[in-house]
Amino acid sequence: MSGGHVGRVGGRACQARTVPRFTRAELESFRDAEVPDLAGPDMRLLFVGINPGLMTAALQIHFGNPGNRFRPALVGAGLLEPLDGAPPGMTEADLAALAARGIGITNLVARATARADELSKAELAEGGVRLQRFVAEHRPRVVAVLGVTAYRTAFGWPKARAGRQPERLSGAELWVVPNPSGLNAHETVASLAAAYAEPARAAGILPVGGS
Repeated sequence: MSGGHVGRVGGRACQARTVPRFTRAELESFRDAEVPDLAGPDMRLLFVGINPGLMTAALQIHFGNPGNRFRPALVGAGLLEPLDGAPPGMTEADLAALAARGIGITNLVARATARADELSKAELAEGGVRLQRFVAEHRPRVVAVLGVTAYRTAFGWPKARAGRQPERLSGAELWVVPNPSGLNAHETVASLAAAYAEPARAAGILPVGGS
């Protein structure tokens, strides 16, 4: 559904692509669809979203919605290269680049909704159990959950705060970082980038003391 080509501008890779347009009815048809986990063989850092949005489900690419700030924040953190002139949403090439660096992506809840607040507390709690199994299977060094409110509900820690957590998750170091959704308006791309760089340093993907 997406297309384009990869070239080079100013010595950097750039990927021209066209983001498909969907009607509201077409997007609605992707409600409850799932997006495959990004799980490479040498995972060191696992980012955990809340659940896929409808655009992400339609594209079958984690954080593929051009309105989501995940990709710009990863660029700011030093985890992805900028794509000159391309829409800001994630691409299949981005997912491959992350997997090659030992970074994976999954969600607490697999099914897509228009908004994360459509999920029930029970679904999020079930997602916490599923995540524990996923981490035990893939054994990343560090897990970073994208959203403190969802984390509190999923794991029953109502007073949890963002940052490194005192408990571990199936043996992995556990972080809670801000969600990149535009609804999280008090966070900027710069603040998201700084937050995402911390667990990447803890996982050994970025050097300590640098980006």
